[in-house]
Amino acid sequence: MPDSPARRPGTFRIGTVAGSDVLVSSSWFVVAGLIAIIVAPRIEASEPGLGAWKYVAGFAFAVILYLSVLLHEASHAIMARRFGFPVGSITLHFLGGMTTIEGEAHKPRQEFLIAVVGPLTSLAVGLAALALWFVTPDGLLLVAVEGLAGANLLVGLLNLVPGLPLDGGRVLKALVWRISGNAHRGTIVAGWTGRVTAGAVILWPVFQEQLTGVETTILDFALAFIVAAFLWTGATAAMSTARLRSRLPRLVGRQLARRTLAVPGDLPLAEAVRRAREAEAGSLVTVTSSGVPVGIVSEAAVNATPEDRRPWVATSTVARTLDDALQLPAAIAGEELVTAISRQPATEYLLVEDDGSICGVLATADVDRAFRAGGH
Repeated sequence: MPDSPARRPGTFRIGTVAGSDVLVSSSWFVVAGLIAIIVAPRIEASEPGLGAWKYVAGFAFAVILYLSVLLHEASHAIMARRFGFPVGSITLHFLGGMTTIEGEAHKPRQEFLIAVVGPLTSLAVGLAALALWFVTPDGLLLVAVEGLAGANLLVGLLNLVPGLPLDGGRVLKALVWRISGNAHRGTIVAGWTGRVTAGAVILWPVFQEQLTGVETTILDFALAFIVAAFLWTGATAAMSTARLRSRLPRLVGRQLARRTLAVPGDLPLAEAVRRAREAEAGSLVTVTSSGVPVGIVSEAAVNATPEDRRPWVATSTVARTLDDALQLPAAIAGEELVTAISRQPATEYLLVEDDGSICGVLATADVDRAFRAGGH
């Protein structure tokens, strides 16, 4: 990848894994400090007399722990690349990690495998650390091994909870998609289970002492609120995106194309507009003497030109030069259409048939209107 994607504010790059940039959020240092403080008493009990060095050892454990999180996220990235999806970056943050995968799975099997590989990796790391625990002597190394085992087994199991935005939610989405044949339905079901999970998390501190015998603290309520907010907003965002994507199949370039009239670039604008009205064409394209399209006439520019000036203005002066990004295949539709016009924003695009002939002009305003109409 010759160009690195723009980094999110508050992150810095530490390298690449599986061909993707690894970013660390500034919030990571907060959780690393908390981890260092939490494990310090365990380190002190294992190695008395370390003094302030116990916090350094705790910070080192946080680094080791997040390396296992990186393995979890890298497994998502590797599986996604295997199916041909570009992976923008892997970000380590306060609540763990996130892999930015461009595009959506085309089949339930792809969704399932990309999602499930992460928790399976965490469980594998946890089980490997658990096996090492039995043969590791007492000391700092044992503290690290047992912490690594416990954390990864917990992360692996929690990520399999069937609710978005957790990996288990994507697994549930894939299963519902496979059974119903509807990816949108799968996302909605998994989104609602994610919301239910968020509700359970925020209520957990209320019943924690009764169920586990562990006294509830203010920190428990704070962590529950943060995790519940993360789950609720993630599930809600996934459901909103699914509703938007459900409208995409209605966006078919050929059906939205305006009837187009080809005119010479030096033709007076007034005559070009007259011919377009006579032909009941909704758009104009300027062409060379041999009929090759070279520009798309801007509807806004035409409307901004006073009628008394139009006989003296060449049509080419209100046309945008037709580069490759403004020429789209006539069969383009759905997500491919939205991606194409997002990549090269413009007001009009020329739709071209496979044989090179002109199908029509696609106006962004028409696409937006059709998209909004699909929500009613």
